[in-house]
Amino acid sequence: MADLEVRRAHALGIAAARRAAKGMAHDLERRFGLQGRWEGDVLRFERPGVTGTLTVGARELRLSATLGLMLRAMEACIARQVGDEMDALLAKAASLAPAPAKPKPARKRR
Repeated sequence: MADLEVRRAHALGIAAARRAAKGMAHDLERRFGLQGRWEGDVLRFERPGVTGTLTVGARELRLSATLGLMLRAMEACIARQVGDEMDALLAKAASLAPAPAKPKPARKRR
C-alpha cells in the first residue's frame, strides 16, 4: 500500500493532462532526482527512498508513492508540495487550452 496518495481532478482531456504530467515528471527529476519511465499513461519512478507511479487519467492525475523510513517523517510536507505542483501544472495547462467554442445564436425564422 502506498504511503502517499495525491489525486487531482481535471477537465483537460487525456492529451493535455499527459503533457502536464510530463512537465511534472521533468520537474520532479530536476528537483529531486526521481528517475522514471513511461508505460502508456503511467509514469513509474524511483530513487533511493521513494518508488511510485503517476497515473494520467481522462479526468484525474494520481500520484502514489511508497516512502522509505527517512521520508515517512516528511509525508505531510511531501504530499502538500506534490499537490501544489499538480495544482500549478494543471492550472497552467488549463490556461493554455483553447477556449470552448461559443454556441452560435439561433437564427430568427421569418
